[in-house]
Amino acid sequence: MFTAIVFVNAEVDKIPEVAQQIADLDGVTEVYSVTGHIDLIVMVHVRDLDQVAEVVSDQLNKVPGVVETETHIAFRAFSRHDLDAAFSLGD
Repeated sequence: MFTAIVFVNAEVDKIPEVAQQIADLDGVTEVYSVTGHIDLIVMVHVRDLDQVAEVVSDQLNKVPGVVETETHIAFRAFSRHDLDAAFSLGD
């Protein structure tokens, strides 16, 4: 299983529509609207590396309103338990 994290810049007046169209793509599991230098963070989960290219290059990049993307491939996942402990405030 491969996980790709894709940073997306979109035309400002089309962000909600772009986000929904991306969310509807096969292989896309989550789309987050965020603050900062990028507009959307997209999580892609697929079986093989070729499918990452299919989702990102062949589909996501062609969604009307997408201006620019930057793709990061995850190489290690940490359990939710580990992440919760790392960010715990001592509750």
